[in-house]
Amino acid sequence: MSVAGTGGVRCMLMRGGTSKGAYFLAEDLPADPAARDDLLLRIMGSPDARQIDGIGGAHPLTSKVAVISRSVRPDADVDYLFLQVGVDQPTVSDRQNCGNLLAGVGPFAIERGLAAASPVRIHMVNSGSVATARFAGAGGVVGYDGDTAIAGVPGTAAPIVLDFAGTEGSVTGALLPTGHVTDVIDGLTVTCIDNGMPVVVVPAAGFGRSGYETVAELEADTALGERIAALRLAAGQLMGLGDVSAASVPKISLVAPPADGGTICTRTFIPVRVHDSIGVLGAVSVATALLLDGAAGGLAEVKPGQTRFDIEHPTGHLEVEAEVDQASQPATVIRSGVVRTARKLFDGTVFPRRSR
Repeated sequence: MSVAGTGGVRCMLMRGGTSKGAYFLAEDLPADPAARDDLLLRIMGSPDARQIDGIGGAHPLTSKVAVISRSVRPDADVDYLFLQVGVDQPTVSDRQNCGNLLAGVGPFAIERGLAAASPVRIHMVNSGSVATARFAGAGGVVGYDGDTAIAGVPGTAAPIVLDFAGTEGSVTGALLPTGHVTDVIDGLTVTCIDNGMPVVVVPAAGFGRSGYETVAELEADTALGERIAALRLAAGQLMGLGDVSAASVPKISLVAPPADGGTICTRTFIPVRVHDSIGVLGAVSVATALLLDGAAGGLAEVKPGQTRFDIEHPTGHLEVEAEVDQASQPATVIRSGVVRTARKLFDGTVFPRRSR
């Protein structure tokens, strides 16, 4: 668990997609979840808005943890447990996946000797689903340099292709957890969907907003924030998630007609702060909603047979793939996927603050 004689813990900090997190082997952390979570809070520097005494980046997108181990499942090489660590609250949540940190799991598995080469089959413990990561890597060496650019990340890196299986109903147990394509909550027509991430899709116009506001404008809008919080609590109950006041799901994604040649424009609350871009699996869920007849908004022009979607967000675009069988009742997901990048930032020993 600890690095002998130092009181530190072996850790690799990686950028995965548009997020950043601490990656650990499960064997290097306590087996007891309560002890593990206490250690991670001290490593990340929570609770503190600046996370000044830890390695967290003072934002939900940079206060994330991936716990990796060799899988015993015949359809997977490694198990990946995602943990969202609170910033100013002492919380550690395992109630969602993270498709961005997922991009770094395959490379990490090769770096730590859990997999020999790409592709790496990844069991996402949070949902029980499996993703396959394809990238440049073999013999313990990962190629991080490349020409693939993703919005929200400076420069370019090597592509990592993620194909998802079994993401339908990842947390709630159903693609449409309320049993309906649309629901009316607090006078708003919404679509509650879960294809890898529980998301409430709602037209920005329903809140009297354009959907093109900046992150700063949305976060400064206290009236909107209060309405979003109320919507999230009500939707959580309808989606079978119970009291979500302390949970990181569902996300609320405001949608508007595309403004820059994409398929749909989004602004996503995660759940209180506004995402600088959009989460991978959140984008997959939004794209899946676009394929359902009568889903909230009807703001995208989806062509027959279309499977690739350009999701606009505050810092650019994210292309995802989704395919749905609408002939089945209820509709079922055929496949989904995305292209991401990742990069190793440091590999070494992290030193948690002492337990109080």
